[in-house]
Amino acid sequence: MQSPLRVMIIDEKAERAASLEAALAEAGCDVVARLVTRADLQDKVNQAQPDVVIVDMECPDRDVLEDMSRITRHQPRPIVMFVDRSDSESIRAAVQAGVSAYVVGGVQAERVRPVLEVAIARFNEFQSLRRELEDARSSLVERKVIERAKGILMKHRGMAEDEAFRMLRKMAMDRKMRLAALAREIVAAADLLQ
Repeated sequence: MQSPLRVMIIDEKAERAASLEAALAEAGCDVVARLVTRADLQDKVNQAQPDVVIVDMECPDRDVLEDMSRITRHQPRPIVMFVDRSDSESIRAAVQAGVSAYVVGGVQAERVRPVLEVAIARFNEFQSLRRELEDARSSLVERKVIERAKGILMKHRGMAEDEAFRMLRKMAMDRKMRLAALAREIVAAADLLQ
């Protein structure tokens, strides 16, 4: 059986927060923290370790969006915003801050679980794309340093490109190193000698 979703609620209005908490309980969620203020939000998120952060408010302001952006950068997790009113600029800013779901018109108990599931799915997809992008960037950087190391070998040893690559690969295998790590060492040594 799947454990209940751990949720943190941020809402300045106690009555509205209690209504949201009841809807979450009905949806099978576990509210691990209910905040009325965003003071020390990073620490509170770190302590509670929620699966999802829900912000329920009338309309998000710049400070709220900056807090959401910090959570996205430092403690990535799905963020859902239920707002009473909004405009196009607020929606754009919320998405840029990392909000996974932005629902205008308040909370309706029967919609809570589907909104959370969509937010989690969107968050997971975004995190997957972010990892792929980081991997691609890392791979590109590694290829560049390998190419530079090959160039150094070709220049200093008078080798052809494929011969320099084979030599790099053999040296890496002999030293039980990754090819990119060896290439970085060759480039660093060449830079020192110049």
